[in-house]
Amino acid sequence: MTGKNSSGDYDKNSFGTFGGVFTPAILTILGVIMFMRANFVVGQAGIIGAITILVIAKAITLLTTLSISAISTNMQMRGGGSYFLISRVLGAEFGGAIGIALFFALALSVPFYILGFTEALVVSFSGLVPYFQEISLLMATVLFVVVFFGAGWVIRLQYLIMVLLFLSILAFLGGALLDFNPLIFLANLEPGYTAVGPERDGAEIYSFWVIFAIYFPAVTGIDAGVNMSGDLKDPGHSIPRGTLAAVAVGFAVYLLQMLLCGGAWQRSDLIASPFDLLSSQAIFGWSILVVLGVVAATISSAMGSYLGAPRILQAVSRDRILSFLEPFSIGSRRGDEPRRALLLVFMITIAVLLWAGGKSGGAALNAVASIISMFFLYSYGMINLAAFAEDYAENPSFRPSFKFFHWSTALVGALACTAAAFLINWVAALVAIFIIAALLWFIKTRHLNAAFGDARWGFIYHSIRDNLLRLERLKEDPKNWRPTVIAFSGNPEIRDVLASYSVWIASRHGIVYLANILLGDFEELAPRRAGATLQLGNYCREKNFEAFPVVVTASDLERGVKMLLQGTTIGSIRPNLAVFGWVSEGGEHLSSYLRQIKAAATLGMSVLLLHSGSSFPLLNRYRRIDIWWRGQKNGNLMVLLAHLLMENWEWADAKVRLIRVIENEEGYTPSLEALQELVSMARVEVVPKVIVSRQPFKEVFAEHSADASCVILGFEVPGPDEEAVWHETYGELLNGMPTTILVNSRGEEKLVV
Repeated sequence: MTGKNSSGDYDKNSFGTFGGVFTPAILTILGVIMFMRANFVVGQAGIIGAITILVIAKAITLLTTLSISAISTNMQMRGGGSYFLISRVLGAEFGGAIGIALFFALALSVPFYILGFTEALVVSFSGLVPYFQEISLLMATVLFVVVFFGAGWVIRLQYLIMVLLFLSILAFLGGALLDFNPLIFLANLEPGYTAVGPERDGAEIYSFWVIFAIYFPAVTGIDAGVNMSGDLKDPGHSIPRGTLAAVAVGFAVYLLQMLLCGGAWQRSDLIASPFDLLSSQAIFGWSILVVLGVVAATISSAMGSYLGAPRILQAVSRDRILSFLEPFSIGSRRGDEPRRALLLVFMITIAVLLWAGGKSGGAALNAVASIISMFFLYSYGMINLAAFAEDYAENPSFRPSFKFFHWSTALVGALACTAAAFLINWVAALVAIFIIAALLWFIKTRHLNAAFGDARWGFIYHSIRDNLLRLERLKEDPKNWRPTVIAFSGNPEIRDVLASYSVWIASRHGIVYLANILLGDFEELAPRRAGATLQLGNYCREKNFEAFPVVVTASDLERGVKMLLQGTTIGSIRPNLAVFGWVSEGGEHLSSYLRQIKAAATLGMSVLLLHSGSSFPLLNRYRRIDIWWRGQKNGNLMVLLAHLLMENWEWADAKVRLIRVIENEEGYTPSLEALQELVSMARVEVVPKVIVSRQPFKEVFAEHSADASCVILGFEVPGPDEEAVWHETYGELLNGMPTTILVNSRGEEKLVV
C-alpha cells in the first residue's frame, strides 16, 4: 500500500492467512443468526429444507469466493479489499460507487452489532436493562480504542473471541448430540411451516423463500478477511486460502447444527425457543458459554466492521476518486492505520446509538439494516461481474494463479446475488440500487483524478472483435447503409463547422473520423503525432463530439489524404462519406484538391464538400434545411443527410424543404405529385416545393435559400478541362449563401427500401 503521512513512510502490517483472513472471516460468518435463528429455520423448513437453504446460500458465497480468489491472484493487491478488486476491473466509477456504499454499510453495521450485543447482554442479565444506552456507548468506545491502537491488537483479541465462540459451539452441539433421537430426526425431516404472527384464519404462512431470506445473512461475511488486504504479508496467497477455509468451516458448523439440533428437539420447541434450547440444553450445563458465545459473535462482527470500514474509505481516498475524501488517505506511521477514517466511523456509531436511544432498534433501523445487507450482496455481485468480465474477455493479462475458476461460475454468482437480494427484500434491493446508481452518477459528473486501467477495455474489445468478424461474414445491403464519415478537419478549432456537421450526420447512426495531416518529414514529425491525436481527442471531449481522431504524417497534403482514405478502415467498417472543406484557391492547389475528391470517389466513397456560411446556423431561432432536387443521382443521399441532421436535438424543430425548379407551368402538378410520392415512400418529414422559373439557377437559388440555415445541393466531379469553370461557377453560386453541403453520391444510399 502506498500513501503519505507527515513523515512520508509507513511501517506496514504483515498478517498471515490465519490471523489476517481466516479469523475475521469465520468470526463474521459464525454470527448471531447461528444462535438466534438457526433452530427456527430447521423447525420451519425441516432438516432437508434447512440443508437445501444452506447449500444454496453457501453456493452463492462459494462462487463469489472463487471470483475473489481469481482476481486477487491476478494482481498486486493493495488496501481496500472488495473495493480494490471491483475498481481495478470495472473502473473507478463503479469501484467508487460500491466503495462508498460499502464504507457506509460497514460503518452503520458497527452500531447495529453493538445494539445486538447489548440486547443479548440485558436479556441474560435483566438488571442491566436501565443501562442499555450506556452499555452500548461504552462498548462502542472500548472497541474504538482497541481498533485505534492497531489491527494487531484486534487480531489478538479476535483469537480470544474465536476460542470462546468455538467453546460455545461445542457446548450446544454436545448438548444436541446427547439429546439426539432418530425418531425426532425423522419427524423433523419434512417442513412444517407455521403462520406468521399469531395464528388466525387467513394468516400468512412461512415459506421456503421467506425462511431463506431470514437465514441467508448467516453465510455472508466472506469479505471481512478480504478487507484486510492492505495489512496482509501476501494477499494473493492468503485471501484465497483463508476465505475458502472460512467458507468450508462455516458450512461444516452450520450443517452439523442442522443435523444434530434437528434430531434432538421437537419441532415446536425449535420454532418457539431457538436460543433457549441451545443455552438450557448445553453439555455439562455450560449455558453461560452459549450466552458468552452470542456476546462474542456480536463483538467480533462489530470489530470486523470497525476494521473494514476505515480501510475501504482510506483506499477510495488514496485513489483520488473524490477530492474532498483525500484527507482520509493518510495513515499512521506504524501499521499505516486509517485513524482519520476510523474516527469518522466512531462518530457515525455514536450518532446512531444516540438516535436509537435505550432500545435495540425499531422500524427505521431495521429498514436501514435491510439496505445494508443489499450493499453487501451487490458488492458480491459486482465482484462476480468483475471476474466474469476479466475471463470472458480473454484478456491476455488475466492469468490468475488460482485455477478453480471459470467465467460461467462468476456469471452464475452475479445472477444469484441479484436474485438473493430481491428474494430477501425487494424494496430494500431497489432502494440500494437507487443509492448505488446515484453515487455512480455523482462520481461520473466529477472530474476523476484516478488513473488506473480496468478490464472493461478488454471486455469491450473482445465484444467488438467478435462482432466485427461476424459483420464481415454478412452481406451488405442498401437497407443497412449507415454513415461512416472521414472528415478532413485538420485543426478543428478553425474548422468547427465542418467538424460539427460531420458529427451531426453520423450521430447515433454511424462513425466519424476527424482527420489531421502533419506535413513534412516523417522522422521529424512522427514524435508529434501523439500530441496531435491527443489535441483532436481533447477537442472531441470538450465539444462532446462522438468522433475518433486519426492523424498521419505525409510529405504533402494530397499524399496524406490518399493514405487516410485507404488506411482508415477495420474489417467491413470503412468510410463511405468523405467530407472536405470548400477550397477557395485555384491553380495547382485546386487540381490537387479535385484529385483528392476523385480519389475518394474511386475508392467508392460519396463526397461532401462543405462551404461554411457567414454565420453558424444554430444562432438562428428559426431553422430550415433546403434540399435542391435535380434527380435521383445525388438526391437520395441529399434527403438522407437532411433526415440525419434532423435526428439531432439541435435540428429537431427544423423545417425541411425539397425544392425542384422547372421551366413550364404545365409541369408543376406532375412534378409536385412526383415529389410528394417520393416523400411518402421515403417516410421522411419533408415539405415538397416546386418552383416555376426561367431565371438563371444562381438567381433562383439565392432568392429562395438565402435565409435558410443549411442548403444541400448536388454536384458532379469535373473533368480535367472543366476544373476552373466548375470552381468559378460554384464559387459564385455559394458566395453570400448560408452553410451549403455539396453532395456527390456513389449511389449506395437508397432512400426507398
